[in-house]
Amino acid sequence: MSSLISIAGLWKRYAMGDATVEVLRGIDLEIAVGTTTALVGASGAGKSTLLHILGALDRPSSGSVRYRGDELFAHSDQELADFRNRSIGFVFQFHHLLAEFTALENVMLPALIARQSRKAAEKRAALLLDQVGLSHRLPHRPGELSGGEQQRVAIARALMLEPELLLADEPTGNLDMKTSEAIHELLARLQQEIGITLVIVTHNEHLAAGMERTVRLVDGKIDYVAQEGV
Repeated sequence: MSSLISIAGLWKRYAMGDATVEVLRGIDLEIAVGTTTALVGASGAGKSTLLHILGALDRPSSGSVRYRGDELFAHSDQELADFRNRSIGFVFQFHHLLAEFTALENVMLPALIARQSRKAAEKRAALLLDQVGLSHRLPHRPGELSGGEQQRVAIARALMLEPELLLADEPTGNLDMKTSEAIHELLARLQQEIGITLVIVTHNEHLAAGMERTVRLVDGKIDYVAQEGV
């Protein structure tokens, strides 16, 4: 199985007045193409920081992050922005949907920003909303949707440009248990159907147990890596 992301000696430090806070401390990690990984650990362990670096939303202080062998942070900010738009989908705890747009328009938005034709964008957005079980909700605005439905729209939007990597930061953290289970099942099904590489930050042990691999962070370091069934 080929490697999608190779991380070596990754550190992330922040200046806090006269002090320096080390959020990530020497992370080494391989993520293979088409696999599922859960990042778990206590609040402040560095999970979201690591996810943001994987998504090129933040630069590391030192260390190497290679994406298909290419040194990611050797590129300019504009090149990283182009890479994110082309290769990565993001799902966050809060969906960040635009209130004035319909579900269909929210999902279409990344394609329209990428200057794809409106007709093609509308066709793919409708297909994705059907895949996430919302074909009956295309004309509804976020305020007319439940929390779980809004997160389904956000997942469809994240997949609009056919990314190779999907990063999810506590995607069910704001949902009740029943709705969370439905979102977990949806993500697992979509990952199987599309073959996308999936990395999830979660406090939900059940969701983590459903991933092929669980990586636990403690104080900015990897405490252990557990494979499914091991």
